[in-house]
Amino acid sequence: MSDAPATGREWSLSEDALARFLSCLDADPEKAGKKYEVIRRKLVKIFDWRGVRFPEECADETINRVVRKLEYGHTIRDIPTYCQGVARFVMLEAFKKADNRQVSLEELGGVSVAPALPEDENDQQKCFARCLSDLPDESRQLILQYYEDDRRGKIDNRQAIADRLGIPLDALRNRVQRIRDKLERCISGCLNRSSS
Repeated sequence: MSDAPATGREWSLSEDALARFLSCLDADPEKAGKKYEVIRRKLVKIFDWRGVRFPEECADETINRVVRKLEYGHTIRDIPTYCQGVARFVMLEAFKKADNRQVSLEELGGVSVAPALPEDENDQQKCFARCLSDLPDESRQLILQYYEDDRRGKIDNRQAIADRLGIPLDALRNRVQRIRDKLERCISGCLNRSSS
């Protein structure tokens, strides 16, 4: 049995490794999926409350590290508690990185809040506003800034965001896509509740 590498750079999440992790949560795949979501949401909240930049990514990194431990043969009795322990280390590492200091959109050159919606807003606009406000601050600021400007200005703006964050443009696109997917799921759920 070999130890997991210190960082995730030499390791990538495989379907088998994720399946093994889920089976440790529950033998029933549906229950395991729900338990996974509960763990991930709690981790995101922990990182968000502590002011860590991009809490979703830190939560994913935490889970990846736990999955990697399992893949390398370690036995974990209480996965949710173990995840919280690993989260402390991920948080410490995040705070050591200069680019993980939370910044406002004013510092990034953007706007700090979404524009106010008219009083006669429709259900979709209400759900969008609600779901946008439910996002962690850093995610909300990033997606608002990412989609501002038009045509050439948009391209330059996105490159500037990536440069400020010290990440490649592809990594920025991936971050924004994850935020957008979450936002779309929230809006869809909100609209379903509104129509019933």
